[in-house]
Amino acid sequence: MYQGSISVIFTTYNSVAWLEKVLWGFHYQTDNNFEVIVADDGSREETKEAIERFKKNTHLEVQHVWQPDDGFQKCRIMNKALKAAKGDYVLFTDGDCIPRNDFVAVHRKHAEEGFYLSGGYFKLPMDISKRINRADIETGRAFDSQWLLDNGLKKTHKISKLTARGWWAKFMNSVTPTNRTWNGHNASGWKKDLFDVNGFDESMQYGGQDCELGYRLRHNGIKAKQIRYSAICVHLDHARSYVNPEMLANSRLIKKNTLSNKLTFTENGLVKKQSS
Repeated sequence: MYQGSISVIFTTYNSVAWLEKVLWGFHYQTDNNFEVIVADDGSREETKEAIERFKKNTHLEVQHVWQPDDGFQKCRIMNKALKAAKGDYVLFTDGDCIPRNDFVAVHRKHAEEGFYLSGGYFKLPMDISKRINRADIETGRAFDSQWLLDNGLKKTHKISKLTARGWWAKFMNSVTPTNRTWNGHNASGWKKDLFDVNGFDESMQYGGQDCELGYRLRHNGIKAKQIRYSAICVHLDHARSYVNPEMLANSRLIKKNTLSNKLTFTENGLVKKQSS
């Protein structure tokens, strides 16, 4: 099992209420050997103030990496955060995903040379997303299936993500038909492997930019392990007004090119191609 420090990276943009819930999720982790890097894609001053408040009330080391607002530029800010990461192992999630208290520990347990880890999330409706508070996160109620059902969650087969434990979670990881993709809300890997493929492709905005990174990792010989039923986070509901058809079309073309040509490297990532 990896014994060193982990860098946890997640993005945020003008969503202070959700950001604070996610930060408290990391405050209550059973594994404390990690730093948090908030990759801020151009938020207003309120986000900085919220992070500073949190830093005064936590044992965690927190970095706030910010860039000016230039529309949806997640890949760009993720690369900046990746450059700032101090750990040799990097765990990625999103600023709308609250981690269960064993989230970091599970990623650490399954970290293995030559692999990246692929996790999922459990989606919550807006009313429950708003209702969850710090106490619900601290006590674990926010991840308890019965508590969620009591508060209006509709019961579906997907709730097994929250109830699977031990050998059953291991079994479910092995039989799930879901592909072992690099998911921005729940994935981790070795920093050196991410640098080898030049990080995130900044030519992409919304639409599979995380999966595209995973394609390049796979093409470069890095395999994937499924931890969908082991590393648990709950996804807070929100709108996606920043998405437009042009973004999606561009992302589809880049992903198709990466897959078709089995690319292992992007020219527009951590290091930019020098113009002649």
